[in-house]
Amino acid sequence: MERRGLEDLRERVPCGAVLEVAGFTIDLKESTRRAVKYRRNAEIVIVIHEGRGWFDPLSDAKGDVFGLAKHLNALSFSDAVERVAGLIGFSAALPVWQVGQEFRAARNEASGVSVQARWAERSMLWRGSEAWHYLRSERCLPENIILAAMRTDLLREGPFGSMWAAHVDDDGIVSGWEERGPVWRGFATGGSKVLFRFGAEDAMRLCVTEAAIDAMSLAAFEGFREGSMYLSTGGGWSPITHRALRKLAERKGSRLVAATDANSQGETFAGRLRDIADATGCDWQRLKPPAEDWNDALRAREIERRKRKMERIGGLPHARRAHQG
Repeated sequence: MERRGLEDLRERVPCGAVLEVAGFTIDLKESTRRAVKYRRNAEIVIVIHEGRGWFDPLSDAKGDVFGLAKHLNALSFSDAVERVAGLIGFSAALPVWQVGQEFRAARNEASGVSVQARWAERSMLWRGSEAWHYLRSERCLPENIILAAMRTDLLREGPFGSMWAAHVDDDGIVSGWEERGPVWRGFATGGSKVLFRFGAEDAMRLCVTEAAIDAMSLAAFEGFREGSMYLSTGGGWSPITHRALRKLAERKGSRLVAATDANSQGETFAGRLRDIADATGCDWQRLKPPAEDWNDALRAREIERRKRKMERIGGLPHARRAHQG
């Protein structure tokens, strides 16, 4: 096929069409306007460039729609072109965006400010702020955990009542941040996922989760265990994240704790952590949350605690009336 014909196919067939036909579905909670996450069991593909490009966050694979067809089906280039051509006219599902996501995407696209400058210009949390309320009321994180993260400058106030949780590199420089709130979620536009690092810098027990809120939730479960660092990969596994984890695991006497989610993706990440432990000679442990993730487990525990408290409070008037009778 001539170059002009290939360019026409690229324009007419989005990567989402190839993925949908292959059985992938959109994970709206983990998507943004600029990066739409597709899942098929433990497999993940992120579609970018308005559907014209893609990458696999669990490997170095990336490319255009033809490369995607080759990647998914082990095809030659000519067979991949034929497969893509067969999807002309196919209407792929499109994510339904919330107002907050659109506003944030537009704001980031219009901004030429560096990641570090954008982080610095955001306000820190305070008691009663919207991000504080989100973490305390909706995510059930204890005050002492939020305050500890604030003291180490890991949290910022984001838009729409959200919070930003910093990812930092080996030198402690902010490389990006996880964005979580009641309206939307995502990662800093133009930023890099390295690691969210919560706890002692010289910790030997390294607990790896998939989200900053899960890292803080696990710390709450364990009473912020001494000698532990609670880490988050931000749901991805880039080469830079791999190198950062390996560097931590190479510390003499370290233990790598795979505290990833209790699902197929969590098991995939746990296997990758096991490989790092084997390669570096450090100890390894699998620590599964009692729910799908650590924050789900923390919220379930808090709901049960509040229920018992209400039952105790609700029983007192009846007891008094019975005594008076």
